[in-house]
Amino acid sequence: MDILESLVIARRLRIPVDTPADSAQGWGEVAARQLDAALLSVGFKCSAALLERLAGLRGETVVDLGVRVLATIRGLVGDHVQHNAYFIDFPANVPDTLEFWAGLLREALLDPVAAARVQPPTLDLLTLPGYGRYQHTYADLLAAHAELIPLAGDRVTVLELGGSLESEARELYFSLAGSEAPLAAEDLAALRSLASFCTDQPERIPVRENRAVVNEARLATGRPLLVDTVTDVLRLACGCSGGDVTLTTPTRFRSFRRAERRTLLQALDTVASPAKLGDVPRHREQWKRLGERLHPHEYPQFPRAARVFEVARGVREAAGIGSRVEAALSAGRTADAVELLENAPGALLRRLDHLLRSGLSESVVLDAAERAAAGASGRVLLSLREHLQNRLVPAAGRVFTNRHGRAWATPDSRSPLEEKVLSRALAVLDEEIIRRLPDTGELIVDPDVLDVALPLSGKAVSPGLGVLPRGSLSTVDGELLRFFVHWRQAERRTDYDLSALMLDDSYGGAMQISWTNYGNGFTEYSGDLTEAPHGASEFINIRLADATRPIIIPQVNIYSGEPFDEAAEAFFGYMTRDAAQEGRPFEPRTVRMKSDLRGSGRIALPLVFLRGDDGGWRAKWLHLYLKGHPGFNQVEGNRVTASLLVRSIVERDYLRVRYLADLLRTKSSSAAHVTYIGLEAPADLPPGSRVYTPATLHELIPA
Repeated sequence: MDILESLVIARRLRIPVDTPADSAQGWGEVAARQLDAALLSVGFKCSAALLERLAGLRGETVVDLGVRVLATIRGLVGDHVQHNAYFIDFPANVPDTLEFWAGLLREALLDPVAAARVQPPTLDLLTLPGYGRYQHTYADLLAAHAELIPLAGDRVTVLELGGSLESEARELYFSLAGSEAPLAAEDLAALRSLASFCTDQPERIPVRENRAVVNEARLATGRPLLVDTVTDVLRLACGCSGGDVTLTTPTRFRSFRRAERRTLLQALDTVASPAKLGDVPRHREQWKRLGERLHPHEYPQFPRAARVFEVARGVREAAGIGSRVEAALSAGRTADAVELLENAPGALLRRLDHLLRSGLSESVVLDAAERAAAGASGRVLLSLREHLQNRLVPAAGRVFTNRHGRAWATPDSRSPLEEKVLSRALAVLDEEIIRRLPDTGELIVDPDVLDVALPLSGKAVSPGLGVLPRGSLSTVDGELLRFFVHWRQAERRTDYDLSALMLDDSYGGAMQISWTNYGNGFTEYSGDLTEAPHGASEFINIRLADATRPIIIPQVNIYSGEPFDEAAEAFFGYMTRDAAQEGRPFEPRTVRMKSDLRGSGRIALPLVFLRGDDGGWRAKWLHLYLKGHPGFNQVEGNRVTASLLVRSIVERDYLRVRYLADLLRTKSSSAAHVTYIGLEAPADLPPGSRVYTPATLHELIPA
């Protein structure tokens, strides 16, 4: 139950309260006020309704609940660890880089033991005594810094009163399971926990990975499986074996119990029609391995299931629609390819750009696309809309990202599409999207949410505090901008390096801040730490008014040791403060964003900060990981790649909330309820209002 409670609090910022009020509660009100004060120290507070509800409980109950709430909230903001800094006075008294290294070398030469290791012809500066390890305790750091000066601009996030844990968990479960967009790995793990607790099912589970996770719970409890393709069964088998339900990486299948084998083969037999056997060759090797575990020859009553494994072994032929389309296109039979694709509307729309450049009459292709639009998912329609609107303006390059956030860029060699063709295609998509949008009643939209990108995929986005989808723009308030990274190694020495690349308007004139350059006229680096058995933190402090470059790209480089997804813990975030606001290097109530690092690359690019023509700063969210080198990654070595990728993201026109809000306003409404879209839900909305915030924005994507 504690896991479910923590999920609800972290994902919805709501506190489930099941305990009935106690007329003899004693000091419940005092305990509630104490909890509110403790929360305020980390930038949160209880709503009036939550305080009133807690005041009606026994004091001991409030204290127990408060301990759990504080633990979850501190983890959400990154305050569950001690953030020490290498330079104790940071951001003050940061030494000049060369003077620092010269001082370390001088101390080493004066020490006979250390001097024996400092011998030409080579010298590893990172091995100098005292380098890369804290030279003071966390208590020493606290003593060196004044208390934070609270200001009105500090972040205060309101925690709302929730219903019972059962109802809150059910609502979160339905939201995740019914998402139209693929979920992040953390969300899939949350869905797995919720599925084992909730017995009810949403009306539809459109994303296949989500369906596989739900089927794991259904298989364990003997309920009917939700499958309609053979691949659904393969995903389920992977999930039950602790493998990858996205089928990106091979799974080592476990031994299944006889009842499980029967259930899986029976489900496979019901969906393995001749038309669907064409999906098997895409994952041929995994099907072979699964066949070794399921023993289909022992179940002659499931002959269609046996054919799946015959196709996998090459005994039986089965061509999928994809291979037939590719064969037709390779032979120049584009009209035949379009005819085949009309049986798979989503596939046709995903290939629309290619088909429009294939030489076939554009009107024929657009007519087929118009017919296909009604049968494709809302996410496909929105993704195609975003793609086509970016074809209106020629781009210097194209950027590609995979499900793990790994990115690469390439020059755009596609021939342009005529504006009239694009206009017709966009009109078709807009009309179909409008038809599917819900009746909003009275629509209220917070202007601050208009530039948030629609979450068409969440796979590369790690949930956290203040995290927005890739391509979103958010305002940066404050005079000081401070990045932070914290990591803790699991088994071997691990060195992460927080750095910042600073560029001019043309993405040139590079400046950098890192362990090789501790500062300039407007930036300070907190010092390099080269191991983290008990955790390590690094910071970069930037005075925005003095910044001489309008583009600032923070990055985390793996210099040596464990990847992000193997470390015991790794997260990045940023804070903003006023120039006169004192405090520790890390102050939780000034944290604006914090999320885990878990991508498969060796260099993380979480977001980029951009100065506008008005002098104000905004953040654009990247969620990118570069492959990098196996070791010794430095900001100096990835400048060109990082600049090209960031420029591609910055110049891309992402589909944002503004687009859907404009479409929603064009619909006539007869409903009496209120629909609110914003970064946070206000407290004065009428009962029955529908609320969409970044945590639930995926629910606004039409089916």
